[in-house]
Amino acid sequence: MDNTTPKTVAILEPGYASYLTERTVLADQAVTLVPVTMDADAVPALQKLDPVALLVRERDVTAALLAACPNLKLVVRYGVGVDNIDLDAATKRSIYVANVPDYGAEIEVSEHALALYLAVQRRVVLRDQQLRAGGWGIGQAATIPSRENAVLGLIGCGRIGLETARKFRVFGFDKVMAFDPFLNPDTAKAANVDLVDLETLCKTADVINLHAPLTPQTHHIVDAAHIALMKPTTILVNVARGGLLDEAALAQALHEGRLFGAGIDVFEQEPVAPDNPLLTAPNTTLSDHTAWYSERSVKVLQQNAAYEVRRVLQGNAPLNWVNPWPGADTQKQRLEKSS
Repeated sequence: MDNTTPKTVAILEPGYASYLTERTVLADQAVTLVPVTMDADAVPALQKLDPVALLVRERDVTAALLAACPNLKLVVRYGVGVDNIDLDAATKRSIYVANVPDYGAEIEVSEHALALYLAVQRRVVLRDQQLRAGGWGIGQAATIPSRENAVLGLIGCGRIGLETARKFRVFGFDKVMAFDPFLNPDTAKAANVDLVDLETLCKTADVINLHAPLTPQTHHIVDAAHIALMKPTTILVNVARGGLLDEAALAQALHEGRLFGAGIDVFEQEPVAPDNPLLTAPNTTLSDHTAWYSERSVKVLQQNAAYEVRRVLQGNAPLNWVNPWPGADTQKQRLEKSS
């Protein structure tokens, strides 16, 4: 692609403090970065801009949005999951879709998972509220189970899951089990992680962390039936995708005392709906899809996303290409040889 012809890269629903990182990476590509707010119909704006690439965070990239961009070459997701992008529609038009799986967020996400667990386990948020309201001597007002020789269960065990397991072991979790059909048994063995079926994990684990991608197969993978298998002392932590979890079933179990607590960073509808039942569930610590965030991770994420745009503008396939179509291997090999 000619790097002297002016081109537009649209940033859908911009949310970062600055886009200097992207502009620096693309400085020699005759690119104009244009933020497109999504509080109204974005189709007219995209039709006017006719971008060659889209950079997107959580916004849904539908077939209609793609159709509004006749010269579109690439959609890059700031992050790992691409469940908000119509992959079929993109593939039919030979539009590359890429993600950014390697911005080091396994550090931040695993820390956040641990923080949510500790907040729930030690009832930190509740104790803070009670103390500010004038309470004292409230430490034994509600039970706190011991986690000595506890078992950590991971639903999904990629880089984030493995890093989470490492950190939880420091807090006394001497056994880690995982349900992940894609985890190599040798990798699991090297990490001292036992591969088990989902039912066994739900029945056995004292703390269950969700680290799986959201796909049609994993939607509500933790449903009412699986929650019913869990022990009343179990803590459930979700720092992956809200759609993995039946939120109504979880809230009901918490209200009925069938689970000890939950730490939730992601929701099926975001921003979270005011009537979401988890907002009123007992011993539940919530955050606003922020597990991935640190100043470092944001910079690396924006930089790596911009480099995917740069690769395509230079005539290569993206490095992290998630929707290869027939005949794509040759193009990918060409990229690998040129990198």
